[in-house]
Amino acid sequence: MTRRDLQWKAGGFALMAVSCALCMAVDGSPLMLLFFPLALLGLPLMIHGKRVGQMVRAERRGHSHTVDAVHAARRRRRGQGRDGFGR
Repeated sequence: MTRRDLQWKAGGFALMAVSCALCMAVDGSPLMLLFFPLALLGLPLMIHGKRVGQMVRAERRGHSHTVDAVHAARRRRRGQGRDGFGR
């Protein structure tokens, strides 16, 4: 796991932890509706790390094939060729 990936995951954990703590602090208040989606946003960050950032950037740039763009970036980073074995 790279440092950048760990930072994304730590950010997701922090977002979820703070949101859950604030939800418990305002127990029974309508403010819980504001903090609950933030906790749900932290879950994918905590699980997938920097891939969430890649997907958001690819979507924002208007890629029609977002999954292909992310997969191509991963293949370039690993130095793999077409067959997946570096050929």
